Amino acid sequence: MATPEPFRHSIRVRYGEVDMQRVVFNAHYLAYCDDACESWVRDRGVRMLDNGWDFMLKKATVEWSGSATVGDTIDIDVAASRWGNTSFDVTFSGSVAGRPVFTAVITYVGVRLGTLETMAPPADVRSRLGG
Repeated sequence: MATPEPFRHSIRVRYGEVDMQRVVFNAHYLAYCDDACESWVRDRGVRMLDNGWDFMLKKATVEWSGSATVGDTIDIDVAASRWGNTSFDVTFSGSVAGRPVFTAVITYVGVRLGTLETMAPPADVRSRLGG
């Protein structure tokens, strides 16, 4: 099976998201990743209620290689980068006008919808997200 093209999500930086150095405050990058992940899952046609499956953040690492400021548009490429039995990694690569800004890798754990009970992703979900 061919791996789907990376999904791109764009976010415009707002005034309230920058710090005294006039760059995006670090904590906002995980919120950007969360927004990008939600859009990616929706774009790929994954509907949690139909599968009885959901996922929760287990671990996040962020590495910065540049900065973004008010009015910049951050383009975030999203792709599944590792699949385990019940967990998977998603890599987020953010750039402004082609200039790298950050890379984040988030490990998510699949759970039965509405619980904390771990659950492997349904085959259809894994296929849609690039597994």
